[in-house]
Amino acid sequence: MSIADNLSRVNEQIADACARAGRDRSDVQLLAVSKTFPTKAIAEAVAAGQRQFGENRVQEGLAKLDQIPVLGVNADIHLIGHLQRNKARHAGRFASVQSVDSVRLAEAISRRLEQELPILLEVNVAAEATKHGFHVSDAATALEQIRTLPYIRVDGLMTVAPEVADPEDVRPVFGTLRELAEQLDLSVLSMGMTNDYAVAIEEGSTMVRIGRAIFGNRPEVRG
Repeated sequence: MSIADNLSRVNEQIADACARAGRDRSDVQLLAVSKTFPTKAIAEAVAAGQRQFGENRVQEGLAKLDQIPVLGVNADIHLIGHLQRNKARHAGRFASVQSVDSVRLAEAISRRLEQELPILLEVNVAAEATKHGFHVSDAATALEQIRTLPYIRVDGLMTVAPEVADPEDVRPVFGTLRELAEQLDLSVLSMGMTNDYAVAIEEGSTMVRIGRAIFGNRPEVRG
């Protein structure tokens, strides 16, 4: 199936999940995760009506930001992968950074900004050793510190749920992030990917990050 067909199907499934949860379809934004796919795939998705995209790696995202205007494409690219402090100077190129996982990283980003940048705090809800993010118990203190930084606007929270066979197994992860956002009075919840986004929407997600269901299996990366 084409990218346009895949987008149509994904949007229908998002609408179905919203209906089950008694929510408006407009409450949930779709972020198409274009990592490892060429810029022409972004252009094809834009032609089908998609405008928001997510990239995991800084250098790949920057390259696509440079290529998109050449193709005459109007799209926003958000950084959703881990950002090292030594690359914080690039943060302002992106529409937002969803993966701020330490106060020190937020400080490094802030020092290099000349205008406001929306960010999300990444929370490691399941406390997985292999993943980045604030512990749930540390998020409130971190938010208080980060909100004092110039040019930084904290819009919400992001999490990457554990990989499981049954999406129902990660429902508590999404529920915990929703409760934390409510406690912190934050409105954006970036949670849910190809395998579990329906459950995430039912638990309150306002932004789902979907790649494979839109673009297909990722090209093999060598080297």
